[in-house]
Amino acid sequence: MTTLSPPAAAARSAPSRRASRRRAWVGWGFIGPFMAVFGLVFLAPIAYSIYLSLYRDQLIGGTQYVGLENYQDVLDDAKFWEGLVRVGLFLCVQVPIMLGIAMLVALAVDSGRLYGKSFFRITIFLPYAVPAVVAALMWGFMYGTRFGLVGNINDAFDIELPNPLSAGLVLASIGNIVTWEFVGYNMLIFYSALRVIPHTLYEAAEIDGASQFRVVTAIKLPALRGALVIATIFSIIGSFQLFNEPSILQNLAPNTITTEFTPNLYAYSLAFNGQQHNYAATVAIVMGLVTMIIAYVVQLRGMRKDA
Repeated sequence: MTTLSPPAAAARSAPSRRASRRRAWVGWGFIGPFMAVFGLVFLAPIAYSIYLSLYRDQLIGGTQYVGLENYQDVLDDAKFWEGLVRVGLFLCVQVPIMLGIAMLVALAVDSGRLYGKSFFRITIFLPYAVPAVVAALMWGFMYGTRFGLVGNINDAFDIELPNPLSAGLVLASIGNIVTWEFVGYNMLIFYSALRVIPHTLYEAAEIDGASQFRVVTAIKLPALRGALVIATIFSIIGSFQLFNEPSILQNLAPNTITTEFTPNLYAYSLAFNGQQHNYAATVAIVMGLVTMIIAYVVQLRGMRKDA
């Protein structure tokens, strides 16, 4: 057995080090464009928002550094908390209804007893392809009591249906729009999870004489757990980002949907109507933190094996 001298070993290891460096640069060449775009469109806006949140425009003295005072003002802002509570109520009611409907539709499509299921699946998914602005305008027209569908029904049958854009019903009306838009999207998530269930499980259940209800509860629903966690996280993020629907409907119900109806609408109003860019950035960052914490807690709870 021959032993290389130190100079010979160093000479042999030098090419391997150069090859490793070349491989490292090749790897950065692949991920470099993504990292550049990621930093430009994601990290840079967050950093700039944090920077804005640390300053405040003063009537005397111009823009001044205030540290965390803006964050303290947000925590003491009754308008912010009012919008956050409203969005939280929307989340707790609308999301379970939407995901429940989507799950039932996915189970029906996967059952094999539904005729024309391809057409049915496309029909359910179609509203998701409609832009949110168009959907809000369409439903806002139908909600109208003077010129819309509700008003036409009142005139045709000489009745007085409740105003969907009234203070007591407007949140439910917005929830109806969001549910109509995203049931198909969540249905596809659940349906995709159902399609990867091994057929051997169905064969074993058939041999054991399990009923269809037992197959659903013992095989299909447990298989949907991961998909349900993902759909729930997406729905939580979407609920806290609620903006398009109330913003469009605000012109139809200005006395009901105020500028602080949701935190995002409040931040938009502060930035573009009130010219309070620093405070608006602070509201946006606080909402981002709230959304991140709640979504993370849901993910941890949903992925627990003993849950």
